[in-house]
Amino acid sequence: MLKEAQGILTPEELAAVRKRSDLMGLWGALSCWGIIFGAMALFAYWPNPLTFLIGVVVIGGRQLGLAVLMHDAAHGIMCKTKGLNDFLGKWLCGNAIGVSIDGYRDYHLKHHLHTQQPEDPDLVLSVPFPITKASLRRKIIRDLTGQTFWKQRKAQFLGGIGEHGMPIAQRADYARTRLGSYILVNGILFVSLALAGYWWLYPVMWLLPMATFNMLITRIRNIAEHAVVPDNDDVFRNARTTLTDPLTALLIAPYGVNYHVEHHLFMWVPWYNLAKLHKILLKKGYGERMEIQPNYLEVLKLATAKPEAAPTAA
Repeated sequence: MLKEAQGILTPEELAAVRKRSDLMGLWGALSCWGIIFGAMALFAYWPNPLTFLIGVVVIGGRQLGLAVLMHDAAHGIMCKTKGLNDFLGKWLCGNAIGVSIDGYRDYHLKHHLHTQQPEDPDLVLSVPFPITKASLRRKIIRDLTGQTFWKQRKAQFLGGIGEHGMPIAQRADYARTRLGSYILVNGILFVSLALAGYWWLYPVMWLLPMATFNMLITRIRNIAEHAVVPDNDDVFRNARTTLTDPLTALLIAPYGVNYHVEHHLFMWVPWYNLAKLHKILLKKGYGERMEIQPNYLEVLKLATAKPEAAPTAA
């Protein structure tokens, strides 16, 4: 909890929203994978353009969901039991999408310590905004055509095999440490689908959603959380909460990721209590101080407020 947030909640309220649950943590991970496999099964059973589109969008959204759950596990709040928290966060969430929970934890806690300050490692995600609408269109095209995914994964794998000139044995050990768990979990997923007779679902209904729709909504999430916030020095306004409806929560903002002001104020509150925390803060009259937007479309309008460059004279 931030020093600035002390006294906002009563001890009883704070205890209620900080309460962690093994059952809810397990439910989050299993429900996420259940929706992924359900979307895969729908397309496998009834392959057509509509079920293909549903699969790409729903699975891409749940891949973001795995990232959100891994984030909670990195904070140690996905589950009450530490062993279960770390197991689910690492093996069912982070490794599946290529994120090391240990490396992420160190990086992410620095973001909380220095939010929107020069020392914030995530500042590069918010500093470029606002941008022009044309710039956002170009970014969306790169996301949906797999260019962003290729760039990120190329950097990940090149970084994972060590520096040029490193001895072969050392590079192999380095690669195993950095990439081994990612390859293992994805290998298990591929083999499981292959044994079921549907190996092709791995490239079509796992890699493709990750390379396209997931890249887009991850970008939107990054923009919504800290881009063009009103005040980098105010804990109520250097992050943003974006309101959602059930469909948006399913496809773009899973597991309470939209409650970002609340998360920065009380970073030990698990995802399943963030909506409750939001209601408490509003009831106490803090809504006027918080940076809250009604939907993601309004956020993108703010993020693309930079005027287009005037055409130069011939």
